[in-house]
Amino acid sequence: MELANRFELSESEEGYVETIYSLIREHGYARVSDIAAALSVKPPSVTNMLRRLDEQKFVTYTRYRGVVLTRKGKVLAETLEKRHQALKKFLVMIGVSEENAEKDACEIEHRIKRETMEKLTKFVDFVQSAPETPPFLKHFWNFDRTGKRPKHCGARDKRRDELPQKVV
Repeated sequence: MELANRFELSESEEGYVETIYSLIREHGYARVSDIAAALSVKPPSVTNMLRRLDEQKFVTYTRYRGVVLTRKGKVLAETLEKRHQALKKFLVMIGVSEENAEKDACEIEHRIKRETMEKLTKFVDFVQSAPETPPFLKHFWNFDRTGKRPKHCGARDKRRDELPQKVV
């Protein structure tokens, strides 16, 4: 089971872990003031959250010294980052602008169910590992742009539209 789903973290808690991870990767450290600025919150709010995350063993927080991710916190942050990137890639793949894909991925990643995320990640990996852009994706882009389906992609047999059917 995925780490982000094993623990009952709030969206806010996950956001703090991600922000700390990002700051450490970018600057080599994360201080209360940096976290507050990144999240547009007041330092006392950051301190309260850091204490909670410390109690849950996601960070080690020492007053006036800053914060570091524990192994558990780093694994969670990396999991959340992978989710974010998969969602963003999927959204860009279907034609969403980079800017909107980034924002929407941030919103979706905290609410999406594990099964859905696993399937979406597999789909993105599958499409990206194809030797060339899959024809169905090219057809979709054309449909998105023009509103017209390619002739060979006409109306489907109603029985085939009753997805999903597991192929064994």
